[in-house]
Amino acid sequence: MSEETPSVTFKSLGLADVLCETCEKLNFKAPTRIQQEAIPWALQNRDIIGLSATGSGKTASFALPILHSLLENPQPFFACIMAPTRELAVQISEQFSALGSDMAVRSVVLVGGIDMVDQQRMLAKNPHIIVATPGRLLDHLENTKGFSMKKLKYLVLDEADRLLSMDFGEEIDKILKCIPKERRTFLFSATMTKKVEKLQRASLTNPVKVEINTKYSTVDTLLQYYMFIPAKRKDCNLVYLLNEMAGNSVIVFTATCVNAQKVALLLRNLGFEAIPLHGKLSQAKRLGSLTKFKSGNRNILIATDVASRGLDIPQVDVVINYDIPQHSKDYIHRVGRTARAGRAGKSINLVTQYDVELYQRIEVLLGKKLDEFPHDKEAVLILQERVAEAQRMAILQLRDQEDNKGPRRKRSRTISTYEEQEAEKELGLDVLKRK
Repeated sequence: MSEETPSVTFKSLGLADVLCETCEKLNFKAPTRIQQEAIPWALQNRDIIGLSATGSGKTASFALPILHSLLENPQPFFACIMAPTRELAVQISEQFSALGSDMAVRSVVLVGGIDMVDQQRMLAKNPHIIVATPGRLLDHLENTKGFSMKKLKYLVLDEADRLLSMDFGEEIDKILKCIPKERRTFLFSATMTKKVEKLQRASLTNPVKVEINTKYSTVDTLLQYYMFIPAKRKDCNLVYLLNEMAGNSVIVFTATCVNAQKVALLLRNLGFEAIPLHGKLSQAKRLGSLTKFKSGNRNILIATDVASRGLDIPQVDVVINYDIPQHSKDYIHRVGRTARAGRAGKSINLVTQYDVELYQRIEVLLGKKLDEFPHDKEAVLILQERVAEAQRMAILQLRDQEDNKGPRRKRSRTISTYEEQEAEKELGLDVLKRK
């Protein structure tokens, strides 16, 4: 964890002994700033608006007070946490399970891409904690017989700015009508947009505002660079960088799902063990990619912004922005995947002639000029022929994948079944099926 203040302890914040002991087991040495500010107010039963940068320990700042309250008043469907992405929902559930490991806490993850019937079976077991994406949660509220959140005590809107930028506003409005007005609500966001302010007025009662790191900034241990390159040489420069970074754990961010898939195929054709992570993959494949990268089985992840928010992926050495983000604030979230918890890291931006304005906005936001990454242009040109052939193969493979989206061949059906089983293991659904 980051931003430790040794004089403050979890015990001094007022948390139950069992939770303090669990934090010690998990090697949470001291509360981060957001936890120090938010937890005491939460224990006083206040609604909270938490504004804090990525990687600041936000999840524990709402999970710990919820678990503390659950100890005093155990009941099913005690708290609901809404997250913008499936991966973040799974991660939040894992953190609740870890922090509540000595309390026999039951949680369920409700996200798309997993069979509704399996999720209904898990809801029938009356879990204490629901972690969900808004769309799938609304599906269950409207279609799952006997499921109700009318006795809900806590609602958490995590990454609220992202929830609303992904157009979940309508679903959230409908969900708010299905839960009691007498509840505690925590809203956590990296930015306070107009949409978030409107949601705050609609869902929180006399909230306390906890704001950490108000200025957009990156950590001092992050080394940030740019490479100004012609657009037609972008792939060659990416391959050059990955050769230079051999042995490091790297996330390459792209703007679109198609680019992520294409770059992953290109790199595989050149012998790199790259895996894609984007919104058009099945849930099983998304979880599979994330698990392989987290475990170190693959060291290059090609991702869209689905991986830029909230995900705690340890030991990311380098972030490469293959596509410069359209919104400069997204840059902060992307590079926040590396140089976490005091470790060092690098970020490198591939800036083409079409990206100059977007890149300049990032420098304005950071309040500084970045250094140019030193690279051997001759070595880049030497790669041109091999990369061009790999590009041709990647385009053919993409077309083949599109063609196979109709009737599936036997082999792809077998792979899909295996991947679905792996995803079910991740979410604990395989245990239910065996029972």
